[in-house]
Amino acid sequence: MNAKELLIELSNASGVSGYETERAGIILDFFRKHCDEAKIDKLGNVIGLKKGAGKGKLMFSSHMDEIGLMVASIDEQGYLGVTQIGGFDQRTLLAHEVIVHGKKKIYGVIGVKPPHITTPEEEKKAVKLEHLLVDTGYSADEVKKIVSIGDIITINRQVTELKNNRLAGKAMDDNAGVASYAAVFERLKGFSHDLDLYFVASAQEEVGVRGAHVAAHEIMPDMAIALEVGFGRSAEGAEDGSVMLGEGVELVCGPNISRKMFDRLKDTAKRNGIKYQITVAPGPTGTDARVIQITGKGIATALATVPTKYMHTSVETLCMDDVEALGRLLGEFVIGFNGCDVEEFLCL
Repeated sequence: MNAKELLIELSNASGVSGYETERAGIILDFFRKHCDEAKIDKLGNVIGLKKGAGKGKLMFSSHMDEIGLMVASIDEQGYLGVTQIGGFDQRTLLAHEVIVHGKKKIYGVIGVKPPHITTPEEEKKAVKLEHLLVDTGYSADEVKKIVSIGDIITINRQVTELKNNRLAGKAMDDNAGVASYAAVFERLKGFSHDLDLYFVASAQEEVGVRGAHVAAHEIMPDMAIALEVGFGRSAEGAEDGSVMLGEGVELVCGPNISRKMFDRLKDTAKRNGIKYQITVAPGPTGTDARVIQITGKGIATALATVPTKYMHTSVETLCMDDVEALGRLLGEFVIGFNGCDVEEFLCL
């Protein structure tokens, strides 16, 4: 399975924070085909170990969870009130088709008042999350036999392929990073690497970067690279710190990032003709890198991202060229450590 095929399968699957079981099963099967060991830990992280010569441990971490909704109430007409898990932009939720994950999967829609009977005052305001209702077509008695308060709701969205090798869909954040592992495995096929490689698909990133924290404590790597999506430049403007789709991996620098790791990733990209872009993060990043860096006595951590438009919507859009470039960069980074003294590299 190549990176594109994997990303489409992961995006189409369900994996809301804390409820990643369906997506985790796909990743576990994928890791078992490419790693020496693979497991799901107590928090729900999927971890694959590709053994090297034991001359150091490198951890890759990309979260697999997505934002979603949860049933908060069921009214006397059978409508479902909702709350959110993670950071949905409520403006984007109206008129979506959804899947309610009750005793069985049922379909619904998030309704909206027609414009014909909307008041001028209502037209000026976004509908608040607590006022959104899911209509499944069931009566209250019928729906309560299937759905309970606390059940998960996901957007019913399949990946759409656009021009110029672009994909649009939900949960590209951050299954793009997980999909890049396919390109890493392809680059390292038949290659004997010095480093032991840990591939982590972390859980519960969207609700507090929890999975990466647990995984880093268990693995205690010498160094780590967190993978994420970055803000891709869209029609809204170019002055917002965003980067271009199709122009390569985004390498992040700042106090949350090891300077040596950043420089080595940048040099690796230059040597191998891999396109990259640089952005700055002057404070803690809202990514797995934030918690990995301060695990134990401290871990040398880098952050590399895939430019993605329309983040935290159901049409997150990216370019597969960038996903493939990220995988190649990680593979070349591993190869570059053959014959290198990891302890010497990590010394300040």
